[in-house]
Amino acid sequence: MYLGKVIGSVVATKKDASMKGRKLLMLRPMLVDPDKPGQFKPGNNTIVAVDTLGAGEGELVMFAQGSSARQADGLKALPVDAAIVGLVDSVDILGKNTYQAKNS
Repeated sequence: MYLGKVIGSVVATKKDASMKGRKLLMLRPMLVDPDKPGQFKPGNNTIVAVDTLGAGEGELVMFAQGSSARQADGLKALPVDAAIVGLVDSVDILGKNTYQAKNS
């Protein structure tokens, strides 16, 4: 699993029939900043992930990729390479709180 920030959504009116009704979100993977231990920085790539939990823009989420992504609720038979599998409430690194969700 990885941490990512939701930066937007994707609308695809034409897609595989098995994906009908699935919400697609753009994620920016978050990395631990080597220059600032215990803090995050955004990665350079973006990922389209199926939202299984109702995430929103700006939220920090846990996501899985590859065959692990298809283990999420109801995705086993879908052509999915990334899925949101958790909404993050807080992150502690080296005893320091580096992220706290606004609603927590």
